[in-house]
Amino acid sequence: MLKSTTQVALIAMIAATPLCAQGGRGEATDKVTGSGQLPAGWMVRFDPVNPRFVKPGTPPPSLTDISFVTMGTGYHITSGPAAIYYNSKDMAKGVYGVSATFHQAKSMQHEAYGIFVGGMNLQDSTQNYLYLVIRPMDGSFAIEHRSSNAAPTKLVSMAPDAAVSKDSPTDGSATNTLLIHVAKDTVHFIVNGKLVRAIAKADLGGAMTDGQAGVRVNHNISVHVDGWSVKQ
Repeated sequence: MLKSTTQVALIAMIAATPLCAQGGRGEATDKVTGSGQLPAGWMVRFDPVNPRFVKPGTPPPSLTDISFVTMGTGYHITSGPAAIYYNSKDMAKGVYGVSATFHQAKSMQHEAYGIFVGGMNLQDSTQNYLYLVIRPMDGSFAIEHRSSNAAPTKLVSMAPDAAVSKDSPTDGSATNTLLIHVAKDTVHFIVNGKLVRAIAKADLGGAMTDGQAGVRVNHNISVHVDGWSVKQ
């Protein structure tokens, strides 16, 4: 039987003043004034900074560059730099499922967000995790494996799929439920109840599935994540 280990929600709102250019597209990362703290049990790992887009001497991202606070039944996140967020109790191995429902109140443009599994060594240079992200702007999804500080390996490049709910044409809002189901020999990537890709573990390019689970949020994102669960 599967049992939920935790349920969280994340809402993010973004300030409009540029901080520094960090994105792969060379665009400015929004300035966020955070408290410098995270809710109990939660940790953050920022993406490596691309030196091509950051002025020499610029300090690395810190907790004051994001806001992640408890709000209502969940959490309020504001990015800021791209990062992964995870609670140390959300470990899984063997056969399990990780899921969450994401709601954005306005368009996030070309930015993406989602969930990850198989996290290991997430606070050092040998970090490793497997993730599924969506981009509601054009109804696309991608599956990638990040190993060390190198650029992630694209197992499935960003591609459109009818399963992904697109930005509303009126206000840019969108709601999507993501699930990564790890079976004995295969990993199933599911969006809004539809299987968008099944990948044999042997074809994951070295990505592991046992380990830490969490949420991935690219830079300049405002998103609410409800029903976060890790079911073993």
